[in-house]
Amino acid sequence: MPTKLGQNFLVNKDIAKKIVEAAELKPDDVVLEIGPGKGILTEELAKKAGKVIAVEIDGNLVEILENKFKNKKNVEIIKGDVLQLTTYNLQLTTYKIVANLPYYITSPVIRKFLESENPPSKMILMLQKEVAERIVASSGKMSILAVSVQYYAQPQVIFNVPRENFDPAPEVDSAVIHIKTLKQENIKTKEQKSKESKKFFRVVKAGFCAKRKTLINNLANSFHLEKKEVEEKLKRVGISSRTRAQELSVKDWKKLAELF
Repeated sequence: MPTKLGQNFLVNKDIAKKIVEAAELKPDDVVLEIGPGKGILTEELAKKAGKVIAVEIDGNLVEILENKFKNKKNVEIIKGDVLQLTTYNLQLTTYKIVANLPYYITSPVIRKFLESENPPSKMILMLQKEVAERIVASSGKMSILAVSVQYYAQPQVIFNVPRENFDPAPEVDSAVIHIKTLKQENIKTKEQKSKESKKFFRVVKAGFCAKRKTLINNLANSFHLEKKEVEEKLKRVGISSRTRAQELSVKDWKKLAELF
């Protein structure tokens, strides 16, 4: 039975077991799996978790999965686009995400769940190796993706997965990444957190708006300010006027966001 979206399916069971081990699952854990494909990872998750909710958009694969797990009471197969579903729709409160993410939805999925009112306690994700490396980048090699993830969570690459572990083999290698959600300050209301994050990302997007330009130019252009005024703001938080956006840490961006 052909599939619709041209996914690259994991075929190495040892890799699937290693991913599940990294999730440190307990018997009462609820796991959301995104893009389960033919269920090689789902099978291993079901052995360790209390419940596995597997969301698959491809109807042909849903049929395969439903047949494969029809006798597994702790596995629920949902046909749908995970980007259109909420944690409320999925009846998720405390949960983890473990997934071999399809490459084309990697960034939207990570941001969707980290920015939700009810984020997962952790994510164990298999991603394109290059994307994983971008997410864990440090000052000097930062991107909007890296800042977006590191604002909400602590990411770490656990191990690499060569392309020959998939069928069909993709053109690039993969990596498994551990994203641990950071606890937000309890004193803030949801409204305050939302307002703070919007302000933060408005400044970040402004700072990254033109890659080859310095931070001072990007911020001046985006906020319609004189360069001298922006330079004064940068000085107040100890940032040089020659600095570029990729050189700043999340902590630097938080300081800057207070001034714009």
